[in-house]
Amino acid sequence: MLIPALDCAGTIEGVVASVRTVVPLVVVVDDGSQDDTAARARRAGAEVLAHGVNRGKGAALLTGMSWLAERGVRRVLTVDGDGQHLASEMPALIAASDAEPGALVVGARRLEGVEVAAVNLFGNRFANRWVEIACGQKISDTQSGFRIYPLRATLALGVRSGRFAFETEVLIRAARAGIPIRSVPVKAYYPPPEERVSHYRRVRDTVRIIFVVLGLILRVR
Repeated sequence: MLIPALDCAGTIEGVVASVRTVVPLVVVVDDGSQDDTAARARRAGAEVLAHGVNRGKGAALLTGMSWLAERGVRRVLTVDGDGQHLASEMPALIAASDAEPGALVVGARRLEGVEVAAVNLFGNRFANRWVEIACGQKISDTQSGFRIYPLRATLALGVRSGRFAFETEVLIRAARAGIPIRSVPVKAYYPPPEERVSHYRRVRDTVRIIFVVLGLILRVR
């Protein structure tokens, strides 16, 4: 289990405690947090790796994946540190991965009854459509960080994006490398809009994702 985390002191302890009921080994990569995310993650039983400065979600994922691969781990389940992904949904992803160990399994979030800002909903749908074009297949939730990666194959893809675009680029490169991509519908927790904390910068990170997708479509990257 791998959790990239940035300033998640308010949620990381609960996230680590809940996922450890399903997967005993939990690695948290503290991506330059300015709070006590690392200390709280350790207190909850996680192995903690740390970036001295913020390098982005993609870089945190690669740090954790490399550390786990060096220790012989073949597959890794990733969740975000904000509590959005539920431990109760993990067995569904694990079952799909067990059935096809070489596949990249994506937890496709169900948004029924969830209040989502129109701009965010548009952004997700826009991203989904263009990533599907680049991948040549339908993927119902391209932005979900709730995934199981086949480690060796994923690290061999040479993904370059260090921030949020990592999860987009890895899908496109995986599809082109012939790695199966499977989507599993999952529930997700969304607190009231006024309580949500996100490090996703709508303009800058969306532009990065667009450039990654267009670059791969045009085979520039």
